[in-house]
Formats: sequence, C-alpha cells, structure tokens
Amino acid sequence: MKFQDLLAYKKSFELSMLIFRMTKYFPSEEKYSLTDQIRRSSRSVSANLAEASRKIRYEKNFISKLTDCDAENAETQTWLEYSLACEYISQELFIELTNKSLEVGKLINYMINNPNKFS
Repeated sequence: MKFQDLLAYKKSFELSMLIFRMTKYFPSEEKYSLTDQIRRSSRSVSANLAEASRKIRYEKNFISKLTDCDAENAETQTWLEYSLACEYISQELFIELTNKSLEVGKLINYMINNPNKFS
C-alpha cells in the first residue's frame, strides 16, 4: 500500500495545505515564529505518516512513529489556538481547522490501536 492511500495521510495533507494558504495572510512579523511553527507541525503529521508506513513490519517502531504524528497534530492545534487568540483567524475558521485536526487525530489513534490492520 502506498502511504498516499492512507486516509490519515490524505486528511493531514489536506489540513496542512489549508494551513499553508491561511498563513499567507499572517503578519510578516510572524514569518519566523507562528507562521513557520504551524506550517512545520502540520506538515510533520503527513511526513511522519509516510515514515511510519515504512516501519510497518516492526510494530513498536510503527506505533512510535504514529505517536510522533499524534504529537505533531496536537502541536498544530496549539498553534491554531494562538492564531485565534492573536486574532489572525476567525472563530469559524478555527473551529473548522480544529475539527479537521481532531479527525486526523482519531484516524492516527485508530492506526495506533490497530496496527495489525495496516501490515
């Protein structure tokens, strides 16, 4: 199976692209802080899923990499909270992106709890 076929990968990639487009409108003084951080953490979810797919033969390594995905996803949620608190995004956009992130988290946790279904 190609990692690009994983639903968690597709959803996390979509979320990171939404975040990329959103952050194009952040203030320039955030370029090397909030903008960079939220882009990096959201992209790391997909990248770590790709890595996890290559460790599927080794269940503990597979799960370890998936927990990295989950952690990066949680970090992304934190940066979304900062984006809202700094008034860079609307409450509606915050809810939409947070819900997408929560969905990604559920998919990742399903993979963590059912690694045998992915080998």
